[in-house]
Amino acid sequence: MSAIDTQRLLMEMRSVAQQTQMSGSVSPVSDVGAGADVSSVDGSGVSTDFASLMRQAVDKVNGLQQASSASKEKLEMGDPSVELSDVMIQAQKASLAFQAMSQVRNKLVEAYKDVMNMPI
Repeated sequence: MSAIDTQRLLMEMRSVAQQTQMSGSVSPVSDVGAGADVSSVDGSGVSTDFASLMRQAVDKVNGLQQASSASKEKLEMGDPSVELSDVMIQAQKASLAFQAMSQVRNKLVEAYKDVMNMPI
C-alpha cells in the first residue's frame, strides 16, 4: 500500500472546497427536521438534493477513471503526445478519487446502520 501525502491531499481538498464555494453550486442543507425535504436552494435559485450531489460525485470519479484509462491506452499505443508522468498522475488522481468515494460510501452505510439501530 502506498503512502499518501496528507499535506498535499489537504491542500487539494481545500482548493476544491474553495472552487465549489466560489461557483456557488453547493450550499449546506438547512432546517432538516421531521418530514423536511433534504434539499436546499443555492444562490442561483437551483434546488440541489443529496442524491444529485452524490450522482455528480460518482460521475466525476467515473470521468477521472475513464480519462486515466484513455491516456493509458494512448501511451500503450505509442502516442508521442502522451507523457508517462501525465499518465501516472491521472492514474493516481483516479485512484485517490475512488478511494475517497469509497470511504464516503462506507461512512454513509455506517451512519444508516446507526440510524436504523436507534430505538424509537
